[in-house]
Amino acid sequence: MGAQLARILLQLLSVVVLARLLTPHDYGLLAIALVLVGIGEILRDFGLTSAAVQAPTLTEGQRDNLFWINSALGAALAVVVLLASWPIARLSDQPELLGIVQALSVVFVLNGLATQYRAQLMRALRFTALAVADIVSAAVALGAAVAAALLGAGYWALVLQQLVAALALLALLVRFGRWRPRRYSRRHEIGALLRFGGHLVATNLITYAASQVDTVLVAARFGAAPLGLYNRAYQLVMTPLNQIRSPLTNVALPVFSRAQEDRERFNGFVVAGQLALGYSLGVPLLLMCGMAEPVVAIMLGSQWEAAVPVLQCFAIAGALTTLSFVGYWVYVSRGLSRQLLHYSLVSTAIRVTCIVAGSFFGVVGIAAGFAIAPAIAWPLSIFWLSRLTELPVRELYRGAARILLVSASGALASWAASTAVLPLAGNWLALIAGLGAAALALSALLLLPQLRRDARTLVSFGRLMLRRQR
Repeated sequence: MGAQLARILLQLLSVVVLARLLTPHDYGLLAIALVLVGIGEILRDFGLTSAAVQAPTLTEGQRDNLFWINSALGAALAVVVLLASWPIARLSDQPELLGIVQALSVVFVLNGLATQYRAQLMRALRFTALAVADIVSAAVALGAAVAAALLGAGYWALVLQQLVAALALLALLVRFGRWRPRRYSRRHEIGALLRFGGHLVATNLITYAASQVDTVLVAARFGAAPLGLYNRAYQLVMTPLNQIRSPLTNVALPVFSRAQEDRERFNGFVVAGQLALGYSLGVPLLLMCGMAEPVVAIMLGSQWEAAVPVLQCFAIAGALTTLSFVGYWVYVSRGLSRQLLHYSLVSTAIRVTCIVAGSFFGVVGIAAGFAIAPAIAWPLSIFWLSRLTELPVRELYRGAARILLVSASGALASWAASTAVLPLAGNWLALIAGLGAAALALSALLLLPQLRRDARTLVSFGRLMLRRQR
């Protein structure tokens, strides 16, 4: 939990500090380049991290062979990306991308060398070492980026952050890994590992491509500066949210899996899980939506004022996605991986359709499409699951309605108070007033018996998760 909190704080610190030193155009340029880097990183890994971790047995020879394959893939992709930098800069009409993409091609080499060191630490369950490597490398990279930005490096500060993070991470993983790869040898069979990784690559590429539709549309239709606004609003909301949901999933899945033979107990966990996620994450997200103006001014600075409506859309999207996240727990804990793939394809199609439709209304339209998609996909997920397993559908819908009622009430109160105070007393007092008004509204709602029962359920589920973490 401490490591996860440190990651979240570092990410928020990076967003807050660098946003005051750099422009939306700087961030937009890096966001365009990182779309390409993300595709290359999936190919560079080739699913071999997961293949190495999940293998029942992995000999030293197989480990060495995987190291050289990942290293070769990293070097090959670095050359491909380097050569592609000229057409990318011409097609995007952003000449700055030439140098950015060329510099970032080095990341493939560094990450290729680091891949199997990370896999071996994961396989050995050395999660503390992994956490230290991730946190220290991110902190060093942030320090380098801030120093470069203060010296007037502009977007090169963000490029330097990526390069320093990759280099520092490689150095730390090698230090913690304590093994040196030997020469590649055909005597050690890795065909099964390559086939496993190949299947993952296809799935990961489809998922990644769908997740980047909004970034590509903003860049293609509106340019680098609007993309920078869009990207920072997304990072401010979604990155901490994903960092919180990931460890919760690691704890919840074993609990759900062990209870699946007892239908009543399992369904109780499903209902409690939705309430816990919805109230603990949904309420803060919609409060952020209500107080978006002072939040953006405090977290990003005055030059990011245009990001306010985009942030509001992402906060709504985060709250709705959180409601549906318990469905993912059900799919995985019940072993419904094939059905999860089918649902994922449908929900991805819904998201892409909403984003493309929203693009006709500008950057805010794209963000609104991002928010509308989970509002359609969530009830579909519940319906789909109810056809596969016996779920308390009515309780889930009623629970969601209560979560949205409470969250919306808090958001409305915070918006009214912060909007009234902002012109008179500034951003910080507006934020405090909004939080105070929301606290009063939420306290008043606790007079309702059903909401008090929800609060007790939330506390009980939280205690269960904490016990499982220990």
